[in-house]
Amino acid sequence: MISIATWNINSVRLRMPIVEKFAAAESPDVICLQEIKCENDKFPADALAKLGYEHQAVCGQKGYHGVATVSKIPLKEVSRHDWQNNGEARHIGVEVGNTGMVLENVYVPAGGDIPDREKNTKFGQKLDFLERMTRWADKVDAPTMIVGDFNIAPLESDVWSHKQLLKVVSHTPLEVETLDRFRDAHGWVDLGREFIRDPERYFSWWSYRSPDWRKNDRGRRLDHMWASPELAKQATGHRILEDARSWEKPSDHIPLITEFDL
Repeated sequence: MISIATWNINSVRLRMPIVEKFAAAESPDVICLQEIKCENDKFPADALAKLGYEHQAVCGQKGYHGVATVSKIPLKEVSRHDWQNNGEARHIGVEVGNTGMVLENVYVPAGGDIPDREKNTKFGQKLDFLERMTRWADKVDAPTMIVGDFNIAPLESDVWSHKQLLKVVSHTPLEVETLDRFRDAHGWVDLGREFIRDPERYFSWWSYRSPDWRKNDRGRRLDHMWASPELAKQATGHRILEDARSWEKPSDHIPLITEFDL
């Protein structure tokens, strides 16, 4: 049995108290973090090692973006893809011990506020990032899991109001179609929706702008855990830790955890 978590932590150094709380409460074998917002030499490697996560693969940069995979199981770094083609730290891939699993940790660009490539270069960069991911996925031949902040909520039940968010970046038809092409390129299985079936409510992000996130509940499912078809059959459970959104100095995202019988 192995458990893997993903969490957009929104500054790992600032959020170390809640990382410690999460590790104590859930103790996943592997944690994939996004938006660590620090260079590699500033990453809290020692603090995480003291929590049992001695094996670490970090792809950071100063002040923005960045991803890290930390583990109780030995890791072998195998790739760092620049799917945005601009040098930003948004991906790291590892092999997980002797499980045979390749674990890809990705932070897809948010895409700005205007869902129009001509008016908003960030939106175009997001679409291009996903297209490069799709070309990569078409060649994937190992049992692979890709997790992280995809910054897209594809299903109507993945957002608090499908109608009101149709023209809002993260839920536009163009983004959903682009993500669908990525899914189809490898036949990825959306593990979250294997266990929390559509149309059941499932959110992973709530804006800091909402004064009472739980009461207003204007959430979106931006974070995902997808697996190769054969690997997906070995998944035994999936859960989310919604209470983490109420912890002291929280991230605006919550952790997701999937368990496998490997």
